[in-house]
Amino acid sequence: IEVPTDAELLQAQADLWRHSLYYLSSMGLRCTVELEIPTAIHRLGGAVTLPDLMSALSLPSAKMPFLRRVMCVLVTSGIFAADSDSGSEVIYRLTPLSRILVHGVVADEHHSQKYFVLGVTSPHYTEAAMGLAGWFKKDHEPPVPSPFEDIFGVPLCDDRTPLLDKELDDVVTQGLAAHDNLGIATVMRECHDLFKGLDSLTDCGGGDGTTARAIIKAYPHIKCTVLDLPKLVLHFWSDEDCVKILAQCKKAIPSREEGGKIIIIEIVVGPSLGPIMFEAQLLMDMLMMVNSKGRQRDENEWSKLFTKAGFTDYKIVKKLGARCVIEVYP
Repeated sequence: IEVPTDAELLQAQADLWRHSLYYLSSMGLRCTVELEIPTAIHRLGGAVTLPDLMSALSLPSAKMPFLRRVMCVLVTSGIFAADSDSGSEVIYRLTPLSRILVHGVVADEHHSQKYFVLGVTSPHYTEAAMGLAGWFKKDHEPPVPSPFEDIFGVPLCDDRTPLLDKELDDVVTQGLAAHDNLGIATVMRECHDLFKGLDSLTDCGGGDGTTARAIIKAYPHIKCTVLDLPKLVLHFWSDEDCVKILAQCKKAIPSREEGGKIIIIEIVVGPSLGPIMFEAQLLMDMLMMVNSKGRQRDENEWSKLFTKAGFTDYKIVKKLGARCVIEVYP
């Protein structure tokens, strides 16, 4: 057995601290969202000192040293930026990450991710994750429930979820909508051929219709129908259920020659986008594992689903960050 050097041992200890304590970064992020710090900084012109931030948030002055420590962690995490000259007050600024946490700003390209953060850091989500070891040890009969369903007795994003916790269901629904709507403007700009030749489009899992409105604005001739069916979001479902959903969608569209296709915006797991994007994709897959029967899939897994559902071809467009646009043809 190779013996680590002193330097490697000390680095391993620091790495262990980081990995064991990352939940504090998540809770710091949740605290930031609950206090609406990004929104306050935005309303103060995008740059603010800590005393001004404390005043804007109406926080007790005795808490200033503690907020400074939280902000230090969040700056190190890239959530905020900080400028300071020697001896002067630190000025905090928004980064691209904290800009998408600004709430209450109406803009075509701004879809606040506040409820995504509140959902995935909620007590129900974290309790389900805390139960992973016990869940692995249980000898469940198929179909195997998710840790979430095993603990709480109902699946997430199910008709019964509001009975478990109405506030959780509302937060998750709003979080899903915000998550799905972020990047619509990018799709409109970067994927010009996506809607070429289409006369009609049905948005399954269309939420509040934000995507449909963006499409109609860019392509007024397309007739859009919105079905608010989160149950049709493919990453929530097993392979068998996804094949059934895709097969039903195939029945509703014309042939490829007549312009028929299915447009899917989903994660295609793989390292090609770099380590940060890859890690984000894998964490989203683990989120699905803990809270649903679904999963995030790589290209080979997607290809098998399309073939089993009766489709003949597909094309993946990687222009949406950690997600992709997939065109699937009958």
